[in-house]
Amino acid sequence: MNPGHDGTVPAETQDSAAGSIVVCPDGPLIVRGDFELVTPSGDPVPRERRTVALCRCGASAIKPYCDGTHKMIRFRTEPPAG
Repeated sequence: MNPGHDGTVPAETQDSAAGSIVVCPDGPLIVRGDFELVTPSGDPVPRERRTVALCRCGASAIKPYCDGTHKMIRFRTEPPAG
């Protein structure tokens, strides 16, 4: 699943499930469902879709959303400790 330039996933690929978070290897968190995204001070972060891709690499120009920069900087995640 590839997020768009605004960090969101097109409506045609959205799941109607209650909610989920998918950790993409070496990429963003895909968050689906009914949720509120807020800043550290509690202010709402605007979003227009029920599914968004959240940046994990820290290099996105549209934080907190993913803009695909993780691919250019070759961001890598470590596998979870077993």
